[in-house]
Amino acid sequence: MIGSLRGTVLERGDDGTVLLEVGGVGYFVSVTPRTLAELEPGSPAFVHVHHHIREDAQTLFGFRGRDERTTFQVLINTHGIGPALALAILGTHTPSALVDIVATSDLAALTLVPGVGKKTAERLLVELRNRLDLPMLDPLPMGGGGSGGGSTVVGDVREALAGLGYGPDEIRDALRELPSTADASTLLRDALKLLGAKRA
Repeated sequence: MIGSLRGTVLERGDDGTVLLEVGGVGYFVSVTPRTLAELEPGSPAFVHVHHHIREDAQTLFGFRGRDERTTFQVLINTHGIGPALALAILGTHTPSALVDIVATSDLAALTLVPGVGKKTAERLLVELRNRLDLPMLDPLPMGGGGSGGGSTVVGDVREALAGLGYGPDEIRDALRELPSTADASTLLRDALKLLGAKRA
């Protein structure tokens, strides 16, 4: 089994693969769009590899970080997620962002992944909750209406910030720095303060 490759990038393909030459041998490696953009032809490269073996084919998937490879392996061992979808998920969200998404049941963020609709996203949240290394935080339900339908403080604040024009990545980064135990108004106020300082 191939676990990593170090060599020179010979070419980048339009199909999301790079040709990596190692010791005179060229290996086609499938990567995320983010990784593909970083691997310039003619430049040295090191990638962590998942060697995917099926009866009819062998495919190499390459990742810049070990955490990406580990998350990829968790994803493909999840019901309904094949290598192509796992790569698409990691091409849209970093491993730490994915952990946040699952921890906060952020359905909207998962539907940003190409090919993932609302029903698939709902199923993935359930499937991944017991598989990913989630932080010890359980999103607090909003006080009041008992039939809140799974609404959470973090989810509501995230929605409010998105409505104010902030992007998913900056919202996620800001909320990660703030205590999840705060009530919605406090969390929103602190998040706006933090986001305002970062944009200044």
